[in-house]
Amino acid sequence: MARFLILLGLAILAVGLLWPVLSRLGFGRLPGDIVIQRDNFTFYFPLATCILVSVLLSVVFWLFNR
Repeated sequence: MARFLILLGLAILAVGLLWPVLSRLGFGRLPGDIVIQRDNFTFYFPLATCILVSVLLSVVFWLFNR
């Protein structure tokens, strides 16, 4: 469990440090992300981004578990 938490913390740290680079590449504004804009309100749900992150994390954890 401790190894998992350390890896999770390192992954969150890496994403946090790489976020400016990832946002310039379009990560976070993919087709399939839901954006609803009204006069005083903006709702943003990154559906496609969540699916992509889930697939990537599944592959990474599968590789570490092998």
